[in-house]
Amino acid sequence: MSLASKHVAVVGAGPVGCAAAVTLVEAGVRVTLYEAATVLPRELRASTFHPATLELLHRFGIVDELIARGLVAPRFAYRDRRRGQVASFALDTVRDLTRYPFRLQCEQFKLCDIVLEKLANNERFAVQFDSPVSGAVDHGDHAELRFEDGTAADFDAVIGADGAASNIRKSLGLSFDGMTYEDRYVIVSTPFELADHLPDLAYVNYIADPDEWLVLLRTVDLWRAMFPVGADESDDEALTDDACERRLQGVVAKPERYDIAHRTIYRVHQRVTDTFRVGRVLLAGDAAHINNPLGGMGMNGGVHDAVLLGGGLAAMLDGSVPDERLDHYADLRRRLAIEFVRRHTHQNAVSLSAPDPEARQQALEGLEARAADPDEARAFVVQASMLSALVEMRDELTEIGHWPEGTTL
Repeated sequence: MSLASKHVAVVGAGPVGCAAAVTLVEAGVRVTLYEAATVLPRELRASTFHPATLELLHRFGIVDELIARGLVAPRFAYRDRRRGQVASFALDTVRDLTRYPFRLQCEQFKLCDIVLEKLANNERFAVQFDSPVSGAVDHGDHAELRFEDGTAADFDAVIGADGAASNIRKSLGLSFDGMTYEDRYVIVSTPFELADHLPDLAYVNYIADPDEWLVLLRTVDLWRAMFPVGADESDDEALTDDACERRLQGVVAKPERYDIAHRTIYRVHQRVTDTFRVGRVLLAGDAAHINNPLGGMGMNGGVHDAVLLGGGLAAMLDGSVPDERLDHYADLRRRLAIEFVRRHTHQNAVSLSAPDPEARQQALEGLEARAADPDEARAFVVQASMLSALVEMRDELTEIGHWPEGTTL
């Protein structure tokens, strides 16, 4: 069955929606991408692409450009705020498994830019900004997309990648069960070169401390520092110049005030919806699952959703796989969000911020021991780089022709 007549709506022009769009268009499906904002969002949110994600994006011919716009991080490290580096993990230990043995530090909006540039002149693709949706309805053999202006349109299927507050998910009557962490996180970005003052600083650093843990991430232009915000500090207070300055001075003290390029605060959750598929309506990314950002797996997991579910949807629409296989793909992505992403990111939170000093110290000592053992270090890198999660999808990705050729996993 030809895909030329099939038309799918993707809701949300973030990295997950853009990944779903390019997956479907490359398969031969016509796609309209709807975004509520008037222009492409350029928020400084996720900024780490894992090896497994780069492998999944390789087939679309966009990874080289993504690398050119980002920063290659050959290792990631765990540090103690007082002791310095505790454990360092080199990603070249998996160079025999992937063509991308590194993390790529690159803001998520750059992936969106590259995808929209690639699809700009493709007759099977259209993007419509300033198009907020109110929900979607499954009609068995097609889906109806409803807009906030009261209009509606029919499609062969809808993919909701419209974020944690997803109107698509809400309109389906699905729950979003899980937990909210007590702490909020504040992110402060600065062009000041912290690596000139902190020995052995990697581009990705998880830093434990009994009083104020933090994460330091390098992008092309900025250092991004993430700190917890306690219950005794309001959002407005945490975002003041003085509060941001105090936190950065605690990382590297200097006589001049910091140049602060960006600041934001948000609550942190671990949540997953009931199902990623209701007939001809599918959910991906934050619309389906959100998690602690420690480990950089949220956006990456969403891209994995987009490729498997987008590719699986195309295969179902052209008759290559039966309808029940798409159910299986959706169930698999939900299981991985629960068993893999949630577990790993929560472990990172415990390593850095466990209120029990003994538990935190044991976690750091465990990481130190793993880094010192080549076999254990490699196994940890395979997990942290999401290559083990990629292997979990081998049969399904092979079935729909999306297993990345060139990896030896």
